Amino acid sequence: MDDTPLIQLNGVSRFFGSKTAALDILRQADLTIQQGETIAIVGASGIGKSTLLNIIGTLDKPDEGSLLFSGEQILGYNDEKLAAFRNENIGFVFQFHYLLQGFTAVENVMLPGLISRKYRGKSKKTIEKHAVNMLERVELGARIEYRVEDLSGGEQQRVAIARALAMSPALLLADEPTGNLDQKNSSAVHQLLKELNREMGMTIIVVTHNSDLAGLMDRKLTFKDGKIVPV
Repeated sequence: MDDTPLIQLNGVSRFFGSKTAALDILRQADLTIQQGETIAIVGASGIGKSTLLNIIGTLDKPDEGSLLFSGEQILGYNDEKLAAFRNENIGFVFQFHYLLQGFTAVENVMLPGLISRKYRGKSKKTIEKHAVNMLERVELGARIEYRVEDLSGGEQQRVAIARALAMSPALLLADEPTGNLDQKNSSAVHQLLKELNREMGMTIIVVTHNSDLAGLMDRKLTFKDGKIVPV
């Protein structure tokens, strides 16, 4: 059995500002995450939670250190290769869903497949069928042809989750995924994330201030003196 961690951060540092007035967010930080784990990154605003998530998701690069994905060093990839890797291996869900207005739910979920090398050569109909399956999984089968602006906030966030699942990623990253939802819709999204973890064996990392969501995760992490530490 392969016990290679899905994610390894080794000696990662990230600072902002000038060299004379730098703010250290991460300082020689290490982190190991196994396939299938669920992680909550918690703590006060401004301590670096989203920065860490962006580094793991390859949206940002550290000033020092390495990032290994299934044992492979990926920070040396050029921009094109890194973008392709990100599209095929990592799903993102944000507080603001960033759906394409004027497009239907299924068109939004199809987008990652239409631009992916992984689905190159597959018909649009095949990609659409997969997108419909994802929308049905998040209980939006009756809304697939609705334009996203005609959906409720909770429904829009579920479309965003379906889009994040479109490439069957090994890793799902969520930054305050229920920050704009009421309690009922938040609870539904929390439950959905746990179900997806169980069904797909998908690793999930969430940045959240929501104690209920954090409590559902296997581990809770925060920052102390630029290091990543357990809560």
